[in-house]
Amino acid sequence: PRVLISGATRFLGSHLCDRFVAEGIEVMGMDNLITGNMENLEHQMDNPKFTFFNNDVSNFMHVPGELDYILTFASRASPIDYLKIPIQTLKMRSLGTHNLLGLALNKKARILVASTSKVYGDPLLHPQSEEYWGNINPV
Repeated sequence: PRVLISGATRFLGSHLCDRFVAEGIEVMGMDNLITGNMENLEHQMDNPKFTFFNNDVSNFMHVPGELDYILTFASRASPIDYLKIPIQTLKMRSLGTHNLLGLALNKKARILVASTSKVYGDPLLHPQSEEYWGNINPV
């Protein structure tokens, strides 16, 4: 299998890169490094199972070859970053998701779009269970 992980230099993305590479899966990590940290992936740079693309998903992207899966973590869930880089955050979540969905369609790849509990509105319960719908029903 071959997987693309966007947001690859941050916590979740970098750990997923490590996990998939350890399982022998070919991984392409993608990040624009606005909020990520390249140090999280330095140990993978010489690994033949890993390729890094310094790219903003809100821009056009070309990924050579076949692709089986796309996992997107390309937008920070951080109120601090929302205030620092609001336009980039909106573009990553909207245009980036659009571009990655197009890439998945083109490559016939399965895609996982990660999000945060903020999509449900301000919760009335802490912590939220899997059955909790929040203040906004996403369905």
